[in-house]
Formats: sequence, structure tokens, C-alpha cells
Amino acid sequence: MNRSGLVELDTVAAVSRLGGFRAAALELGVSATSVSNAVAGLEARLGVRLFNRTTRSVSLSEAGEQFIAAIEPALSDIHAAMAATISRRGRTAGTLRLNCPAEAVRQILVPVVLEFQRRYPEVRVDIVTEAQLVDIVAKGFDAGIRTRDAVPGDMIAVPFGADLRFVVVGSPAYLRDHPAPVKPRDLMAHRCVRARWPSGALYRWEFAKQGRTLTIDAPGSLTLDEPSLMRDAALAGAGLAYMWEARVRGDLACGHLVSVLDDWIPSSPGFCLYYPGRRNVPATLRAFIDMLRSNNDAIAGKPGKPGKPVGKGRGKKRLPNGRGNSRQPRRGP
Repeated sequence: MNRSGLVELDTVAAVSRLGGFRAAALELGVSATSVSNAVAGLEARLGVRLFNRTTRSVSLSEAGEQFIAAIEPALSDIHAAMAATISRRGRTAGTLRLNCPAEAVRQILVPVVLEFQRRYPEVRVDIVTEAQLVDIVAKGFDAGIRTRDAVPGDMIAVPFGADLRFVVVGSPAYLRDHPAPVKPRDLMAHRCVRARWPSGALYRWEFAKQGRTLTIDAPGSLTLDEPSLMRDAALAGAGLAYMWEARVRGDLACGHLVSVLDDWIPSSPGFCLYYPGRRNVPATLRAFIDMLRSNNDAIAGKPGKPGKPVGKGRGKKRLPNGRGNSRQPRRGP
């Protein structure tokens, strides 16, 4: 395959993945005209229309869907082989695309991502944050990050950081007017800020103590699907909220929020970076994994050994950040 043919294939795959010529042009660093010309050139050589175009939308034709399904695995292998070849000559370069929840990015942005860019200035890091668990292969990501119990079972998982801690919090003003709950059932007399999963289902608050576990369908008239909004609502006195402790640590330290039911909150499996088990792991991803492991102490916020590849965690807690999978992921390299 000549170079122009590979560019055309990459361009068609980008348009398919991103749903438009302009978005593909931005990702590829070229003009929208170049994208249009590349697609048109490939369509002319194939003798079929790959995309249905209107002034408002671009969608794959039936032939286009079949074509993309056939070329995506091959393109992935080609780029992985190219990255591996580059790494063998001592150069780490290219683009690293990650999909993860915002909370995970907050843990690794400074100690890992920014340090990675300082060490490898020829690598572009493209991070997409979203709560919904996505097919990272189909969406063109090199790796994803999710809680350990949400990692798809056919992926290689690399855990990092400490277990996640959660808290039930409310503002001092709210707790002055409403006696603090002593046991989870007391929540039925409170206003709670409820959380919604990306699937649309409501999250049931999880508790455990002395071997006893229970879930509560927390009552409340306000339902949100974004943690920062839940924090804002709790700060404003709207009620109690079930939050990642890391998100409200500063609020707790300065007294803007108060935690309750602390002895009822179980820990939860921490985050894992995960990626498909293919033969040629891109050099950029391998270098990123190495840095993730070497900086694990900084991520966890306490002394300890660097994270080692393990199977999926056994914890059951998952706040609305993706769906789980019953299959166990394989160990990392």
C-alpha cells in the first residue's frame, strides 16, 4: 500500500468514528478540503459511495459500514507495527488517545500525563473524558481508564492508585436543620441528591458494616448525573450527596461540607488503565504504562510499591462512570 492509500484509509476511518469531515480534519491536523478530497479519491477508486452526505450530516452507507468493519482491525495492526518499529530505533512519538472519567484524569494529570509530555515531547496526548463506558477499539482509543470492576473482561488491565473512598456529605447549614443520620435507614428522613447512571438508571447508595451490606434508594427531588453538580448542590444546602472523597476533600478540610455515616462507607476498587491484547503494543502506550507504574506512589498519595498488573478487583461499588463486565481482564505485560 502506498502512503497516499494509507492516508485515505485513516481519513475514512476518522470521518466514520467522529461523524463528520470537520471533526476528522481537526483530529488529523489537515483542512476539511483535504479530508473531502481523500474520501472522494478513495470512493472513486473503489467505485462505491462510502458516505451518505447532506448539508447537515454525514453517515456511512451500507457499503461504507462493511468497508470500515473490514479495514479497522488492519489499520490498528498497521499503526501498532509502525509504532513498535519507531520504538526500536529509540524514538517515542505520535498520538496517545485515552478515554476515561474526569476523576481518573484528576489523579494522573500532574504526576503522569504532564511528566510524560515533558519526557516525550514528540508525543501528543489526546484525552476524552466521559462517564459512559465506550468500546475503545471501535472509537479509536489506545487505552481506557475505568474502575477495576468496570474493565471489560477481554482487556489487559494495569491497576494504579489507591482504592477509592466515598463519603456522604452535607453542608453545615443543612445539618443544622436536619439531625445527622446515624445509620443508613435514617436517610429516608432526609433530602438526598440522587445520582443517575449514564444508562439512565438511578444509583442506589451502598453501605457496609461488620459484614452487613445494604443499598438505599436515597429519597430526594433532585437527580443529577455529573459529580461536580452534586458537589455544588450539597454546598448550597440542597441535601446529602454520596461523593468520591477526593472531589470534596478540600470542602471537608475547610468545613464547607461535613461527612456523615463514615463507619458505614465501604472502600471501592481503584482505577485501571486497560487496552486490547494485541501483539504490537504501541510504543507511546508502553512508555505511558511504564510512567504510570513508576509514579504510582504519587498517584496513591502514600508510600507503596508501584502498581503491578493484576486481574479485575472484586469490589462491587460503581458510581455512575460506566457499566461493569463479569469477565475478568487479563494481566498486563
